[in-house]
Amino acid sequence: MSDTPNIVPEDFIGIDKKKLFPAAPSTHAPRILLLYGSLRERSFSRLMTEEASRVLELLGAETKTFNPSGLPLPDDEDASHPKVAELRDLVTWSEGMVWCSPERHGAMTGIMKSQIDWIPLALGAVRPTQGKTLAVMQVCGGSQSFNAVNQLRILGRWMRLLTIPNQSSTPKAFLEFDEDGRMKPSPYYDRMVDVMEELIKFTLLTRAQMPYLVDRYSERKESAEELSIRVNQKS
Repeated sequence: MSDTPNIVPEDFIGIDKKKLFPAAPSTHAPRILLLYGSLRERSFSRLMTEEASRVLELLGAETKTFNPSGLPLPDDEDASHPKVAELRDLVTWSEGMVWCSPERHGAMTGIMKSQIDWIPLALGAVRPTQGKTLAVMQVCGGSQSFNAVNQLRILGRWMRLLTIPNQSSTPKAFLEFDEDGRMKPSPYYDRMVDVMEELIKFTLLTRAQMPYLVDRYSERKESAEELSIRVNQKS
């Protein structure tokens, strides 16, 4: 009995190890975009992303943080809106992302979800999120919960992001920051550092292979069939 599944077509090429293990890795600073989910003057999700940004830069990353103030509700404006265009340009620029949301009514905030909803799976021929890395974090007003990070993980998978295993959830966030907005030393701070360190490791490991990691047999097959149809229509 043959060990080869009979569903594999003759043109199936298997794994291209040259693309999976490129000889010349990228050498520029990892580009990380941070999103947060609150517009309060003292927003703990923003303070957390600012703290995370400092850690990422110490680890050698280039960071940019999107301010969601002024971003319209999804479908309330078109994609030419300046804040939408800014967000999409930043996502395209990035090689990895950090999403940090407060937990509100047992879920991520609408502000956080709106940002993600404005990010498309495809911009013409460009897929701005696929194959990029993602770290998820949440801040809580009360006891520790993981509702928001669990939801963010689902969205990360839907956007075809490589969501790293580690995550951060900070309970009673109002106790974890000083008057200057800096996070106090604590196990919660240490966990955030762990998450950022892991994000950089995964980004360095995967960014050069990003297009190949999300290259799919089913999509190659569909593209070949569409090309065949177009060629036959012209002949």
